[in-house]
Amino acid sequence: MKIKTEFPHKIQTIKHIWIPMPDGCRLAARIWLPENAEQQPVPAILEYIPYRKNDGTALRDSLYHPYFAGHGYAAMRVDMRGSGDSEGVMLDEYLQQELDDAVSVIAWLAEQSWCDGSVGMMGKSWGGFNSLEVAALQPPALKAIITVCSSDDRYSDDVHYKGGCVLSTDMLGWSTTMLAWNARPPDPAVLGESWRDRWLERLEQTPLMIQEWISHQHRDAYWKHGSICEDYSAVQCAVYAVGGWADPYSNAIPRMLSGLTCPRKALIGPWAHEYPQRALPGPQIGFAQECLHWWDYWLKNIENGIMEEPQLRAWMPDSISPSTHYEDRPGRWVAEEKWPPKNNESQTWYLNRNGLNQNAETDKPMLFPTSQTVGLNAGVWFPMGAAGEFPGDQRSADSGSLCFTSEYFYDGMEILGNPEATVMLSADQTEGLLAARLCDIAPDGSSLLVSWGLLNLTHRNGHENPEALDPGEKFTAKIQLNACAHALKSRHRWRLSLSSAYFPHAWPSSKITKLKIFPGIDTYLNLPFRKIPQEDTQLADFLEPECSQPLATEEIRTASRKRTIEHEVIEDCFTLTHKVDNGRFRFVEDGLETEDLSCDSLSLIEDKPLSLKVCCERIAGIGRGEWQTRVEASATMTATSEHFHVTSRLEVFEGDQRLFFRTWDFQVERDQV
Repeated sequence: MKIKTEFPHKIQTIKHIWIPMPDGCRLAARIWLPENAEQQPVPAILEYIPYRKNDGTALRDSLYHPYFAGHGYAAMRVDMRGSGDSEGVMLDEYLQQELDDAVSVIAWLAEQSWCDGSVGMMGKSWGGFNSLEVAALQPPALKAIITVCSSDDRYSDDVHYKGGCVLSTDMLGWSTTMLAWNARPPDPAVLGESWRDRWLERLEQTPLMIQEWISHQHRDAYWKHGSICEDYSAVQCAVYAVGGWADPYSNAIPRMLSGLTCPRKALIGPWAHEYPQRALPGPQIGFAQECLHWWDYWLKNIENGIMEEPQLRAWMPDSISPSTHYEDRPGRWVAEEKWPPKNNESQTWYLNRNGLNQNAETDKPMLFPTSQTVGLNAGVWFPMGAAGEFPGDQRSADSGSLCFTSEYFYDGMEILGNPEATVMLSADQTEGLLAARLCDIAPDGSSLLVSWGLLNLTHRNGHENPEALDPGEKFTAKIQLNACAHALKSRHRWRLSLSSAYFPHAWPSSKITKLKIFPGIDTYLNLPFRKIPQEDTQLADFLEPECSQPLATEEIRTASRKRTIEHEVIEDCFTLTHKVDNGRFRFVEDGLETEDLSCDSLSLIEDKPLSLKVCCERIAGIGRGEWQTRVEASATMTATSEHFHVTSRLEVFEGDQRLFFRTWDFQVERDQV
């Protein structure tokens, strides 16, 4: 990535400023401005997240916000209420208080002497979510947003549930992560003598977020709040939705293109959960320049043709050997003028005893294997692009699944969109789940995961009012797989693999459910076949990645990571462990030191779904010179047939002295229906 040090405008940095809220709470912000903004006011760009401007995102912020300021914008990073140096307490994700505060921040921005009254909002993940949610509130000064790696539906596409299934890999892990983040202290260099009192106030009131999340197992009003899919028309400002095929939020982008009525545009690369300038797998693009192109049009009224470009640009990955890491993903950029595309069509492939083909064959029902550990090589649900995070060869998972494989495609085939499987099933229990994987099978037999989906079968008719299964009775289930793009190579085949468990991603059913599938006209796979339009050959290349000068850092401890699968043969117990040490480093400018360590382990005995145990540990250190603090957070989650059980522990240290200690121990009823 090219580092830029010369810009059209000289940059002024305001390292800390307080923004007052209507209730008297103050939010902490950092601002980058063109030096002449007081004389020539400029539009403002807001990023509003809970990840601590002084340490958590300080390095990342230095790559983008000064760049925008150097090109004639006021860029501002705000710590949300209860995070970083801001006052107050954070009680949950996306509460109305969070959104109201953002509206107040935007109004404050528009009134500043250096702002011309036009505001844009952008962010990745949490910041992408709340950009959409704030846009739906229609603050007058907000003209456009860029939402990266986010979702329009908090229930269907976040770290809590997927297809109505509890995400065992991420719900507890994210709760523990946020517990550790929220327990970190504000900076004494900013708050002065009041820093410790503010810290203790936050510690005393910070909740364990999973308690709320696991108490809402259906798509109720809790999840509908903040889900803009409830009323797309509420979003009236322009939306640029950006994501990656390796990111868990890719489903939201085609949904938003179809559902929103405001001016909109989308970009989907091969990337994991990161901004496209530095995301893996590559190729990376000049995303900062792409943002400027967007902001120039919507905030400065510069006619640059951006809205005449195709509504969607997407990376079309080629067939490749499976690997748990890619630096680059071979493929090419493609485009669709509108979404959904006019010329694309769905191809139907029936699930027959002899494989996937285009003629339905009625035959005897087939019984699913009952392996509980099918997904061991599924990779990380929430990949950041690091080594070991992507799915490996799926042959071992296929061996524990019911597989339907096509003949060879000698001419290849492209898909773009959401594959969807409709199946006629029966079950021997009142509950169960269905996992579906679409794979690219190479001539050597290797199995490359292209897309996957989950469905809690009691949610087969909707996530709001689940219905118990009637043992032995036939029913139809429709499972949507993740949005994807893939160019199947000549002499490769499609394979749809179905299973009744998907460890470690999905929390297993309380009992082993025996599923039968009934081949015939009601059991088929729809693939979003793509006809190659002329626009593919007329696309301009993206610019090369650029950024502003990153903050200087000194490495104190080198980062490392390890991901292992252990099989205890006698008990037939599998344990997946993922350890990450992000290292310890010091910001040269102010001497602030920071470190983050995590360890997640999930263990499951093959024939005992109630044996699943998830353990998460987080350690965070922040300090400067003799002032050093440490946060240790941990949690464990198990289940019986009736309840989920969660315990958690938080210890906070200043130096060697334990300053704060708290534990949680609760259970929540498993709400199967």
